[in-house]
Amino acid sequence: QNDNFWSVLTPYKHFETVWGIRPPLKTKSFGFSKNQTIVSIMKPFNKDQTPPPLPHEGILSIAPYVGGESVSGHPSRRIRLAANESEYGAAPAAIAAFHNSAPSLHRYPDGSALQLRQALAAEFNLELERLICGTGSGDLINLVTRCYSGKGDEVIYTEHGFLMYPIATAANNATAIKVPEKNLTADVDGILAAVTPRTRIVFLANPNNPTGTYLAKNELARLHQELPSGILLVIDAAYCEFVGAADYDSGLELARGAENILVCRTFSKLYGLAALRLGWAYGSAATIDYMNRIRGPFNVGSAAQAAAIAALGEREFYATVVDRIQSERQRVTNALRQLGLTVPPSVANFILVGFAAVAKSKPNLTAAAANDWLKQNGILTRRVAAYGLPDYLRVTIGTTEDMDILIEELQSFLAGAA
Repeated sequence: QNDNFWSVLTPYKHFETVWGIRPPLKTKSFGFSKNQTIVSIMKPFNKDQTPPPLPHEGILSIAPYVGGESVSGHPSRRIRLAANESEYGAAPAAIAAFHNSAPSLHRYPDGSALQLRQALAAEFNLELERLICGTGSGDLINLVTRCYSGKGDEVIYTEHGFLMYPIATAANNATAIKVPEKNLTADVDGILAAVTPRTRIVFLANPNNPTGTYLAKNELARLHQELPSGILLVIDAAYCEFVGAADYDSGLELARGAENILVCRTFSKLYGLAALRLGWAYGSAATIDYMNRIRGPFNVGSAAQAAAIAALGEREFYATVVDRIQSERQRVTNALRQLGLTVPPSVANFILVGFAAVAKSKPNLTAAAANDWLKQNGILTRRVAAYGLPDYLRVTIGTTEDMDILIEELQSFLAGAA
């Protein structure tokens, strides 16, 4: 073992051959370059000593998740359209509840989030014991992956699905299986064909991030019906409130009568509580019990719980937000298509904007160049090359004023590069 480790004291390119594992996708994530040695980032030791500890190979395969940018290149303008936040903010009652929680900051929160779960149960007509809360839906994704997968297991997700699915899978030393999509939409037959005896979880974002597409409720029901009962179907419905389609279902009703469905939801998008990191999930009593066994104590803060409870009571405020986003989404889609850009239909609070068509005649009109142009002019959008969509930007639907500026700047970008 020591001989093997000392073989690592050569350039980074030998990492895989010595340890039998692949290096991270981006070496800069580890803070060292390809020409540095492993030992250069560790405390020096003698050859006869035991090598420093290394994590399991799943951890070393992960390129850390990178969120949307928050700093623009403009001296005075910063329009944040990169993280699918709500540009309309939280409801006034939620903000007041947050402030009112200040005097009790020295107290631990209710670890079971009982009052919040009671509010969720009442709002969505759900059973209390089948609800769990976490620090954002990402926390719940990690918990359920830890519960149901491990070394030798497989976890299925779709081609352009949320990157946290393969990250959580690799962190648990399981194998992520990526299934191709059709027209940027999850393919039920493809998912079913990818199932093997080692499959433990199927992750489905519905609507999907970053494509904005969705599976109709009949297809969702077919997927569940044809999956073996020993496989957990995790439906990530973070953007469900923005869907106006009559044939859509968030999965809550499907989960009500099933033992192998978990539906994840969030307060970060519509409810405008992204800074408080709060999500919730609904599943079978057994699944929730397993997740609670490994859930961190006091994982959801008191301020987050109070704000969320208040937000659930602000139906009129949030209904207005949904109406504005749906209307603005269609207006911006039409405007950008008129500029020659590709904008697939979206049911979420964001759209994909494609540049491949305009780049055919003008190669400098790429998504990367557009992103740089917009950033320099104070508009932050999201590159989605990591999702297998290098020719697209993901753009959050903001206020009418923000979207007007976006359209103008993209028009200037296309004209300036002509």
